[in-house]
Amino acid sequence: MTDGLKEVAIHSLKEIAELVYLLEFERDFPFEAGQIIKLAWPGDEKIRLYSIASGEQQPLVQILFNVVGDGRLTPLLARLKPGDKILASGPLGKFKGTEGPAWWIAQGTGIAPFASMFRSGQTENKTLVHGGRTLNSFYYRDEFEPLLGSQYIRCCSREADETSFRGRVTDYLNSLESLPADPLYYLCGSSEMVVETRDILISKGVPFGKIVSEIYF
Repeated sequence: MTDGLKEVAIHSLKEIAELVYLLEFERDFPFEAGQIIKLAWPGDEKIRLYSIASGEQQPLVQILFNVVGDGRLTPLLARLKPGDKILASGPLGKFKGTEGPAWWIAQGTGIAPFASMFRSGQTENKTLVHGGRTLNSFYYRDEFEPLLGSQYIRCCSREADETSFRGRVTDYLNSLESLPADPLYYLCGSSEMVVETRDILISKGVPFGKIVSEIYF
């Protein structure tokens, strides 16, 4: 099960919100923004998939993850220290960005592939809609906000401030009278979020072929 994976040494691990972490290790492969990698614990054959959050030219691979209470891997990842080893693969997947107009629609840590696209220079004609439960769950806000401005929409379901939409991503999309049909629409989140969001987009005139989705566990 772990064929094609190799040991990598942890460069850093930082808790950026409650039970949400950024893990980094040195990169020795090229990749395209939006791709994923496999991670596994040495001696454990169970493989998990994570989106790369770093840019294509950055020297470190950055993984954004939240600790799942009954998970086998994330509680172990959260205890790693610099120099510790885990197993990692090279890049995989076809969820890749575009230089053209696009809407990025994310839930929680599903923001990771869009952080990679953004950090790889795909910032022109992009609209980012990010959903989170609390105001401290808008990861990478300090990077997105200066460049995207009003095209960066935060949807917070449990807290409110003057700069965020109160409600879920789907509530925000339902509140819009219409959506442009030309851009690509990238969806990354839970299966429920992706299916519900896709149905809303289609109901507002977005062609099915313009929707690209990835389930984020």
